[in-house]
Amino acid sequence: MSSIEEKLWNYIDGNCNADEQQAISLLIERDEIYRRKYKELLALNAEFSAMELDEPPMAFTYNVMEQIRAEVALKPLKTTIDTRIFKGIAAFFIMSIVALIIFALSQVDWSAGQAVNFKLPEYKMPDTAGLFSGPAFEIFLFFDVVLGLYLSDAWLRRKKAVKAV
Repeated sequence: MSSIEEKLWNYIDGNCNADEQQAISLLIERDEIYRRKYKELLALNAEFSAMELDEPPMAFTYNVMEQIRAEVALKPLKTTIDTRIFKGIAAFFIMSIVALIIFALSQVDWSAGQAVNFKLPEYKMPDTAGLFSGPAFEIFLFFDVVLGLYLSDAWLRRKKAVKAV
């Protein structure tokens, strides 16, 4: 659609502001191309107005809705997961583990033989005696107990609902 037709349709439909209406009416009066196009569009608009639109029967609407329901019913409820994603993730982790093993084996001094005395380094562990006492730990335990009771209640209710059905 050209810009002339757009302007004229907006003029015919009344979708223009006052300045645009005045400018278009001047163009229609002075320009032969605008005048011819305006008469064509007025005739077309009159034909559109004279048309009678038939409403589809109720059976048509019902049949369309049933076809939509049937299409939705044929689709699986759960989305399918692309197995290439799992294979790609698995390949990445397997390659990472293999690279780590190769790197570790390349760092071993194989010339040492059996006479090497291997001794683990000694680490001093922090004192944890006072860590599991006090009000913060008691609040944490209380919260865990309440959460455990809530989750077990929800699980038992679900189990009971399944048996009732």
